[in-house]
Amino acid sequence: MTTVADVMTRGVHALSPADTVTTAARAMDELNVGVIPVCEGGKLLGMVTDRDIVVRGMAQGLDGNSTPLVDVMSTSLRTAHEDDDVGDVLTLMAESQIRRLPVVDADDRLIGIVSLGDIAAKGMDGDIDVGESLGAISSPAEPDRSSLPAAANSASASAKHA
Repeated sequence: MTTVADVMTRGVHALSPADTVTTAARAMDELNVGVIPVCEGGKLLGMVTDRDIVVRGMAQGLDGNSTPLVDVMSTSLRTAHEDDDVGDVLTLMAESQIRRLPVVDADDRLIGIVSLGDIAAKGMDGDIDVGESLGAISSPAEPDRSSLPAAANSASASAKHA
């Protein structure tokens, strides 16, 4: 059995809830990642993604230099533990349509992250089907374009039929 401990990434960079959106964006750029855990005293409080920054920050007109991460981070989290079976984690990722999970200890302290890439690169069991999980995670959802101007809606509809 391959466990999360076998494939996870350790030593993950985290930010505090008081850090700004701009700080998170810069950290993502420097680290070449799309997600940063948000912790206080080592305890995982949330995750901020590049999508959170755009959708909850910029699209709402918030100032990235003064908006704290607590205002845009995702707090409804799925997590994994080191001794979890990778197959079970893949199932959770597929059901939740997420590509990475923070790994926490019994006290909800961040100890790493496990991603589909980690599993694909380091997975040791031949029965783990990362491709199938990626397909389930990547199932497209119908976008909500109700708040877009009519021109944008018709442009996207034209592109869809092209």
